[in-house]
Amino acid sequence: MLQQAQEMQKKMTAAKDSMKNITAEAEAGGGAVKVVMNGNHEVVSLTIDPEILKEEKSIIEDLIVAATNNAKKSIESKIQEEMSKLTGGIKLPDGFKFPF
Repeated sequence: MLQQAQEMQKKMTAAKDSMKNITAEAEAGGGAVKVVMNGNHEVVSLTIDPEILKEEKSIIEDLIVAATNNAKKSIESKIQEEMSKLTGGIKLPDGFKFPF
């Protein structure tokens, strides 16, 4: 049992390291705003179409928020897929957070 726990710990550490290499791109406003987020939930790039800059500030802000939220959902889905592979398909309880 202890050996299995140690093996799982090694896999968790490897998974944590690989998460930062996972990325997700999301957009809002028909591609006017694009956000790329990594597995650590860090925004690594933000692209704004110059045409959208003619809009009101509040519209641009809303598009940035929407694209960021879409990227967050996408990266969480990708992380869940990776964790499922790690756990051998065992469904973890909703809200379960690994220690990282």
